[in-house]
Amino acid sequence: MHLSGDPPLRPPAHQVSPRAMHWWRLRALVLLVVLTAAQVPLLLTAWAPGWLYLVTAGIAAAVLVYGVVVPPLRFRVHRWEITDEAVYTLSGWLVREWRIAPISRVQTVDTEHGPLQQLLRLATVTVTTASARGAVKITGLDAHDAAELARGLTETTQATPGDAT
Repeated sequence: MHLSGDPPLRPPAHQVSPRAMHWWRLRALVLLVVLTAAQVPLLLTAWAPGWLYLVTAGIAAAVLVYGVVVPPLRFRVHRWEITDEAVYTLSGWLVREWRIAPISRVQTVDTEHGPLQQLLRLATVTVTTASARGAVKITGLDAHDAAELARGLTETTQATPGDAT
C-alpha cells in the first residue's frame, strides 16, 4: 500500500561484488564434491548397482546446472542499501525477499568471512535487529566495502535516537 507523501519502494541501489558469482559457484562445487564423494568408493567396486551410476550422474548434472545458471541470477537480484533511516536488502533467485530494517531497530552489526569468502576477498555483513524475523544479511560484499559498511552503519546507529527494541 502506497501512502501519499511516501516515496514509492524501489530496488536498493547497490549490487554485491561480481566476485560473489564465483563464491556461489565454488559453494556449488563443494556441494557436488560432498554429495558424490560418498558414492565414488561404491562406484569403483564391481558390485555397484546400475542405478547408483544414474543417481550420481543426476546429482552431478543438477549441481553443475545450478552452479552455471543460478549465480548470474542471484547477482542480478541481490542488492543492498543503507540510508539514514533504514537498511534495505533484496535477495533470492527463486523466491525474492525484500527486507527493510529501520536504523533505530539495529542492535548489532557483524562481518563474517568464511574460507571461500576469504579466498575471494568477500564478506557478509549481518545486521541484527529487534525483529522476530531475524537478522538482515548482506552477502557477497567486497571485504573492504563490508568493513566500511559495518563501520559506517555502526556510527549511524549510535547517532540515531531509539532503544533498538
